[in-house]
Amino acid sequence: MQVSSARGAVLLIGVTLVLSCGCGGSSDTGSPDSPRSAAAAGAVPVVASTNVYGDLVEQIGGDKVDVISIISDPAQDPHSYEASTQNQLSLSKAKLVVANGGGYDDFIGRMLRSADNPSVDVIDAVQVSGKAPAEGGEFNEHVWYDVPTVDKLTDQIADALAKAAPADADVFRQNAKAFKEELTSLQAEEAQIKEDHEGAAVAVTEPVPLYMTEASGLRNSTPEDFSEAVEEGDDVSPGVLRETLELFTDRRVEALVYNEQTSGPQTEKVKEAAEDNGVPVVPVTETLPRGEDYVSWMTANVDALKSALDG
Repeated sequence: MQVSSARGAVLLIGVTLVLSCGCGGSSDTGSPDSPRSAAAAGAVPVVASTNVYGDLVEQIGGDKVDVISIISDPAQDPHSYEASTQNQLSLSKAKLVVANGGGYDDFIGRMLRSADNPSVDVIDAVQVSGKAPAEGGEFNEHVWYDVPTVDKLTDQIADALAKAAPADADVFRQNAKAFKEELTSLQAEEAQIKEDHEGAAVAVTEPVPLYMTEASGLRNSTPEDFSEAVEEGDDVSPGVLRETLELFTDRRVEALVYNEQTSGPQTEKVKEAAEDNGVPVVPVTETLPRGEDYVSWMTANVDALKSALDG
């Protein structure tokens, strides 16, 4: 799974991040050299669980915020991340924390419980979304792929920053308004795909992009046992793998939306089956690629999906 910061060069902070599963790597805790995060004195200190949420705060706060994104390395898995002392120190000083919630980044809750920072405001994106699992079903916690949720989150972040720095409240709300206008354009692109391709069948390697594909009017034909096993890091049974591969050999789907951050032998087989049978592959990630901001990243994802379906 993955993450990065929005504009400018990235300065790696020399802290080793320990992961409890095989997604090793070191974390980038923000972009102190970039214009957006070269914060002015007195800027609001903010900690985000991933660089996706860090970028949202930077879009709204500009140089009035000092943002640390704990996970910004595509090799890192938020589900299994373990905190460092540097992370703990950052949380103890933060005025605002933005996390995904829904079991995605539980390390934030664990750190906050021992951070000795009772006055910090915490925004939980899953709570803001208002989404809940269907009865008896799995919950898709990847709510940053749901543009209406990000729209709601934008207002929550602007309000929290205005509370922390009342003198700059107008700046935060103006920036939020401008950002929400960009989100409107993104939703319009999804609506266009829906108009052109509603009901088209696609496959995914795991649930990460499903809010995007659903907003685009597409039908997920992936066997649920396949995508759940991949997300949980479990082996896919031979029968389920065979069923999934047949989606491509029988040309029953029009695209494969492939999470590049959690590739493994079984997802590679699925990708190869798509390529071998002429089914377009749309790569996605869980964190911001370097040099992208939220809107440019999501626009690229939607454009790639549209191109795949348009043929």
